[in-house]
Amino acid sequence: MMIQQLSVFVQNESGRLVNVTELLQQANINISALSIAETEEYGILRMIVSDTDKAAEVLRNDDYKVKITNVICLVTPDVPGELSKKLKTLAAEGINVAYMYGYSSDGKARLILKTNDPERAAKILE
Repeated sequence: MMIQQLSVFVQNESGRLVNVTELLQQANINISALSIAETEEYGILRMIVSDTDKAAEVLRNDDYKVKITNVICLVTPDVPGELSKKLKTLAAEGINVAYMYGYSSDGKARLILKTNDPERAAKILE
């Protein structure tokens, strides 16, 4: 299924993550998934939130650089080989996975995938 992801560019310094999460809390926005990729100078905070447009507005108003991206939320059984099957299917169709993050619980794996063609990838995985 297609969903929207919020990417926030933050300075790699103490307190920046606290500031982002407090701004979202004050706006009553829930974070349901989160990933941080970092370099020495900055980080990219990728999130799935309860109100993407409102979160983007709140963060932009506080001078954060924000981007909204279409990604895929893939829910699969949490069993060995299931992810490999899905990735093989995408690769066979020429779909590249740029990055992925997720977790598993209660027998299901929930994965967020950024691909070169999210609309087509979502149809292939249905």
